[in-house]
Amino acid sequence: MDLKQLEYFVRVAELGGFTRASIALHIAQPALSRQVRQLEIELGQSLLTRNGRGVVPTEAGKVLLEHGRGILHQVARTREELGRVRGALAGRVAIGLPPRFAKMLTVPLTRTVRERFPEVALSISENLSTSLQESLVSGRLDIALLYNPVPSPDVDSVVLLEEDFFLVTRRGGFARKSISLRELADEPLILPTRPNTIRMLVEAELANIGRHPKIAMEVDGVAAMLDVVAEGVGAAVLSVNAVRTSGRARAFQAVPIVKPRLRTKLALAVSAQRPATRTQQALQELIVELVRGLKV
Repeated sequence: MDLKQLEYFVRVAELGGFTRASIALHIAQPALSRQVRQLEIELGQSLLTRNGRGVVPTEAGKVLLEHGRGILHQVARTREELGRVRGALAGRVAIGLPPRFAKMLTVPLTRTVRERFPEVALSISENLSTSLQESLVSGRLDIALLYNPVPSPDVDSVVLLEEDFFLVTRRGGFARKSISLRELADEPLILPTRPNTIRMLVEAELANIGRHPKIAMEVDGVAAMLDVVAEGVGAAVLSVNAVRTSGRARAFQAVPIVKPRLRTKLALAVSAQRPATRTQQALQELIVELVRGLKV
């Protein structure tokens, strides 16, 4: 059994299709299909069943997928151990970051990895938490920072920090010192489109008290949201740090949301199905160190 063929099969099965796997593996789809077919011929069993949405593993494919993940993990561990003989951790680690933390962490993370782990190949992806969690489950990512991760048996996570959200208006646009969650439903809001974490959190918390947000405009991106807030179209729901790092904090005021507070959790997440290699564990520890050192 060829390890490359096994890797190709595992990636196709995890991503649910040859097209997505060919993009992730940087290999032409016909060549990828040919390699998986050769594996099926060698094993004498069909491993994948095609449907309208892609492919799913057969019963034999499920068995091979379970063992294949373990085999590939052991190969990665072996390569790491050989790298440690040379005195350094080695290997490729794929990390997913939400946009705000990608902005804050990419440079210090890259710099520190170069200094401490020069033989580690780092891959950083920026996306929304929902997409990052899907990529973590499918194997495209090894580590991800997620806002309010959806509970899943496929993901292990640990909360690194919690942040309060505030009602952000233009300076002088709100007279009171705080606003209750119930009162928030009456304010014209500038919110991102779904499935952005802020949008989903606001809608979920208001739904818990039988209310719905009054959406004045949907805008994606903190800078664009603040531009619209500055025009007086409505107010945004953001963290204080998001306003502080915008470069024009004096143009806005942040009003605490109370009764109850509107809070978000940032968690470090990894796959519960694939044991972390030593290199991945080292990168997890580094990310925790960097996040906890941020002023948020």
